[in-house]
Amino acid sequence: MEKLNRRKFITYLGTGATALAAASAGLGAFAPPVEARTADHLFGFKTNKVAGYFDPIQPTKKDDLILPKGYKYDVVAAFGDVINPQGDTFGFNADFTLYFPLNGSNERGLLWVNHEYSSDLFVTGSPINGKYSAEQIKKMLYVQGGSIIEVYRDKDGIWKMDTKSKYNRRHTGLTDFEIVGPARGTKSVNNATKAQGTFANCSGGMTLWNTVLSCEENFENTAKIAGLDTTHYGWVIEVDPFDHTDKKFVPRKHTALGRFNHENTAMGLSDDGRVVVYMGDDKRDAGVYKYISKGKYDAAKGIGNSKLLEEGTLYVANMKKGEWVALTIEAVQKALKNESFRVPLNVRYTKEQLLAMYQTQADVLVNVHEAAMILGGTPTDRPEDIEISPFDKTFFVAHTNNDVHGNIHGHITRYFEKNSDLGAMEFDFEIFVAGGRNNGFSAPDNLSFDSQGNLWTVTDMSTGRNLEKGPFVPFGNNGLFVIPTIGANAGEALQFASGPVDSELTGPWFTPDERTLFLAVQHPGEGSKDLKSLTSTWPHRKGDSIPRPAVVAITGFTF
Repeated sequence: MEKLNRRKFITYLGTGATALAAASAGLGAFAPPVEARTADHLFGFKTNKVAGYFDPIQPTKKDDLILPKGYKYDVVAAFGDVINPQGDTFGFNADFTLYFPLNGSNERGLLWVNHEYSSDLFVTGSPINGKYSAEQIKKMLYVQGGSIIEVYRDKDGIWKMDTKSKYNRRHTGLTDFEIVGPARGTKSVNNATKAQGTFANCSGGMTLWNTVLSCEENFENTAKIAGLDTTHYGWVIEVDPFDHTDKKFVPRKHTALGRFNHENTAMGLSDDGRVVVYMGDDKRDAGVYKYISKGKYDAAKGIGNSKLLEEGTLYVANMKKGEWVALTIEAVQKALKNESFRVPLNVRYTKEQLLAMYQTQADVLVNVHEAAMILGGTPTDRPEDIEISPFDKTFFVAHTNNDVHGNIHGHITRYFEKNSDLGAMEFDFEIFVAGGRNNGFSAPDNLSFDSQGNLWTVTDMSTGRNLEKGPFVPFGNNGLFVIPTIGANAGEALQFASGPVDSELTGPWFTPDERTLFLAVQHPGEGSKDLKSLTSTWPHRKGDSIPRPAVVAITGFTF
């Protein structure tokens, strides 16, 4: 990649929303210069900010969070930090972050942080004779889920956590959740109306009514260890961060959005006002989904719009035909009863087992992956984060990789809904950018837009010790990259950050004024064999004896 100087970088990275119409040729033949109403973008279209004003860095193997010249980071909260007077502690393996301003402030707000999974070495200790004790299981469940913390920027410009805030609390694998939607109380979830806890929380999204949607991804192992009903996990949960009692709006699991290995959500509106939620199933040979509500969004109803996530239709993308396929019990049963039906290669059941599995619509929602493949959903390469462009209504999917099929470095796909309507039943797509040496990054994961239409993506090359081997060596540690989506240099990745040893950077989220970027540092030192031979000691705080996953606030953005 050509080395870019600051002046050349700014000439195309800072094009701005107002210039989008003139640059529409760089958006692809199907993308008109229109704005989209999306939930995951708090900034306005009149900000004209340039969040990407930096000198790109080079790959590194340093055990630190490396940023461009002029930028710094503050560790806001790390694993084990006490977050409130009740003694609750910040969870392990921080992932998705989401900032909610308090009274419109860019310097004080509530921060939701996901906690994806536990660790034997740093949290529970190894199982004895292959079995975890009750106390170990309790620790495993507690460190997962999510944290809500009040954060602020002090007079010296340092971001901190307000440990006295009434809002600070945890939602863990031990917290009660209401089950809502079509599967509630059905045989498909063993007649349950409540579920114990949330865990395996990977990424998530924001709703149009200012609540958190957090996604349960690789839940199977934890559920098995804890002896919990697996049908109660793999859902999208919703929490109101401002309801510090969790009683006015009870935390819930949305069964209408389907049960699978959820990575995130991206919410927008169809042209006729219905809520649309895009989702990825983060595993090899899995589908891309969208949900469309039956009812229409009404801003005046506020949080009452949550009901829109309880009744609607779930679709899977058939990329060969460019069609969204509705996942209904009638369609599944019809397909299974067809004499020419053959079980798809990525479905591990016999035809007879599938016929027995699918009796009701709730069965479809509890067993989404198999239903989607039966109906012609396209298996893809680990669809992780999805983001809707706030400028032109295209949406981007990070296909992290699929080494089974030789897609080692992954790619980012851009989808174009017919007539730029998020509620359309037809679409087209293109490979926006592919990972690899030629583009300087590998394994794209979480995505986020800034107000100039630049796509920020983190990478996840974290399979085993791959970071030190073969085709992954040129990339150094996992990092954060900025990729312009408009202009002559669209698709060219520039590195903004490099994470500590063994870590991946996750959940990038800007404050509305784009002067602060929140970012999680997950599993630093994960390759350590024991506590005496640590591969990382980040964040290098005095008194720490182990590496600690944490959330940081990055500042230095100037306009």
